[in-house]
Amino acid sequence: MRLLHHLRRLAILWLCVLALAGCSIKRLAINSLAGTLSASGDTFSSDDDPELIRDAVPFALKTYELLLASAPTHAGLLLASCSGFTQYSYAFVQTDADMLGADEYEQAESLRARALKLYLRGRDYCLRALELKHRGVTSALMKNPETALTSTDADEVPLLYWTGASWGAAISLGLDRPDLVADFPAVRALMNRALALDEDYAKGALHEVMITLESVPDVMGGSADRARKHFTRAVELQQGLSAGPYVALALGVAVPKQDRAEFERLLNAALAVDPEKDRSNRLVNLITQRRARRLLEKADELFSSAAQVPSWREPVLPVWAWAFATRASR
Repeated sequence: MRLLHHLRRLAILWLCVLALAGCSIKRLAINSLAGTLSASGDTFSSDDDPELIRDAVPFALKTYELLLASAPTHAGLLLASCSGFTQYSYAFVQTDADMLGADEYEQAESLRARALKLYLRGRDYCLRALELKHRGVTSALMKNPETALTSTDADEVPLLYWTGASWGAAISLGLDRPDLVADFPAVRALMNRALALDEDYAKGALHEVMITLESVPDVMGGSADRARKHFTRAVELQQGLSAGPYVALALGVAVPKQDRAEFERLLNAALAVDPEKDRSNRLVNLITQRRARRLLEKADELFSSAAQVPSWREPVLPVWAWAFATRASR
């Protein structure tokens, strides 16, 4: 009986060991898969078929969320979810809205409302990732954005970038929401910190974003001169292989100045970029050039004598490559 008792205890212990091992193996497998997915490189951004990516990305995003349910503190997966929702919202939801005509206003507004929700969904994943290493940083960004990020380092530049990208894009579509507009200093602080840590990040993506951030009205701290300096630096770092800076400056500076000649020159320069010369950014350029063509079609609306000079409600942020889109006048 004593031997039987010991054998029973040994069997129970062995089952516990197997159960724990199973949990460890499952956790290891989840973390391994999450790591692979979150480091997928330019699989999507190098594609030459926007519609293929449009259909594929939602499944990828839901896979990320499924894995996050089991690995909620996986920093790489949180960042991938944040950037993924931001890019998808800009490229395939907000851009669709901007392509619609004036007679499709209600449909466009419905798409923009959806884009706003997706941007905020992405932002929240980024903030979760920031909180893993900097507990209380979200609250600090709301209270004192200038000092909230002093402990961040160069390794966190992608996270700073995508947090600002998703958040800024949401603000641009939610200008009727004071709670969102009040967060603009946090977006500027995120981008300024990232720029200070690594101005070359993603081939000048930060300078591309700063074109738009500096294009806001003077009362919000903007400066057309600084926007132009960021444009020059972005083009230099990207070696003229990105259409994004041209579109950002056209909407951010040329339209408010009502300088149609510069507007058309910049957009034609964007269309002259050969997407095949930087295949890692091919899809981004194709989508940005689609937007440039649409803006040229709408030039009469933007520069007619009765046109209302757009405020920051129109330009958004140069996303995907990256972050803030540009919102065409309705």
